[in-house]
Amino acid sequence: MSIRDNNKNNKTRWNRRVSDFMIKSIANSAAMGQGGIAATSPQQTTTPTSISDYDSPANSPEMPKRPGGLSDGPNARSKTVTVADGEDTFGVLNRHPAVSEKQPSPTKSNDQITNRVTFRVGVSEDKNKRCRRTMEDAHSFVYDFAGVKGQGYFAVFDGHAGKHAAEWCGQNFHEYLLDAILTHPDQPIPDLMNKTFHVVDSRLSHLAQAGKTSSGCTAVTAFLRLEKGDGSDKRGYINNGLQTRGLMLGKGEDELEAQTALQPGSRRSSMGGGTSGQMGGAGAPGNGSSSSGGMVRKMSSKRIKDFVKSLTGSGSSNSKDDENALAEDEDDVIKAEDGTKVEAIDPANDPNLRRVLYTANVGDARAVICRGGKAVRLTYDHKGSDAQEAKRITDAGGFVMNNRVNGVLAVTRSLGDSSMKEFVVGSPYTTETALDDQDEFLIVACDGLWDVCEDQEAVDLIRNITDPQDASKFLLDHAMSNYSTDNLSVMVIRFTHA
Repeated sequence: MSIRDNNKNNKTRWNRRVSDFMIKSIANSAAMGQGGIAATSPQQTTTPTSISDYDSPANSPEMPKRPGGLSDGPNARSKTVTVADGEDTFGVLNRHPAVSEKQPSPTKSNDQITNRVTFRVGVSEDKNKRCRRTMEDAHSFVYDFAGVKGQGYFAVFDGHAGKHAAEWCGQNFHEYLLDAILTHPDQPIPDLMNKTFHVVDSRLSHLAQAGKTSSGCTAVTAFLRLEKGDGSDKRGYINNGLQTRGLMLGKGEDELEAQTALQPGSRRSSMGGGTSGQMGGAGAPGNGSSSSGGMVRKMSSKRIKDFVKSLTGSGSSNSKDDENALAEDEDDVIKAEDGTKVEAIDPANDPNLRRVLYTANVGDARAVICRGGKAVRLTYDHKGSDAQEAKRITDAGGFVMNNRVNGVLAVTRSLGDSSMKEFVVGSPYTTETALDDQDEFLIVACDGLWDVCEDQEAVDLIRNITDPQDASKFLLDHAMSNYSTDNLSVMVIRFTHA
């Protein structure tokens, strides 16, 4: 055979290899999300307040269970949105306070507006079934976060290559942030958010190895913190009744995930850091009623046993058992050191009270604040098209092709994605914003919105919509009518000012 023939054969084999690689890359790109789907005429949707895997087949006892409370249904599930009986939510995940329509007079002093809710949350989501077969987004919000009235936590997680990472974060991320705050109360919040992202990323890698899942998610999180003083020392309020789980030290993960595990056949999905919807550091009252005035963390030995059984396949939980787990008695309640239940602290009487919004994100989910009618982006889009991110990846030994990491993933930072962790890191971009009267509302949403809507456009569209739930739905419908091809999760937080 001549040299020319050899060269011809080698070139043919090389072309085949490149062709095969491109086919695989295209297939992987479709699995990861990010467009590539022909758009048909837009549809108008009725968006549920919270998706609870309603169009997924019911889990059966025979279905294999994954570690970490990960479910095997096709759709990511966020905890059902509920409303408390009164103003106190006790820090419950995805629970709104019931607020009177009567607002206090602007002339009232700080001590006369104690307990007034300083923000309201609205959230809408849609699978976008004309383009997506599954829902891989999750969201979470908490009023009175960390046992401090007036604080808030807000987050959206956009999954790819599966829904497990996003669903897990929706259930558990807020607990890790809370644990970081309690463990390191004197450290700056941006540092704590950075630590939280890295610890969560490590946990997801562990669960991926144990559960044979390689999903990942983009994440945008926001923490509205109350601080005292003039801002020079940035001191926050710490509820001394709360105790750490040890999550920052690699402890307590199994217990937490047992509490937030998805039970077969249950539509409640995430238990939000504890049964009956209580947040781990500032949960619901011991009797499950929002009117008893206490905030506790509780965990029954029965629920732990049921969770272990679900992992091993020995036994299954039924709806009656699940309801019993929601009505645990006071003997299972974790209380403060003096034996009393933990109460939320109310710093509203502090004359030097400041509200500071901290954000952290990886990937292209985005947070945009409306300040005096102007859109201000608080996050950074980590994409393969970004020159700095592309250089970081090539320096690490990877490559960017068609604006995708190794020709596959469009985002360059995420939580999870353990198989690409060498290049797709979990280090977040963080911001700190002191709120004032000019700050009207915050939009937290996945790229399903931002792909078809500019920041200022989004602000202009909803600035005159006072109800944040209506505002979130308006933005979602706007994205659908403008041919968004992705899952959609939109959260609007409207601030109120004394």
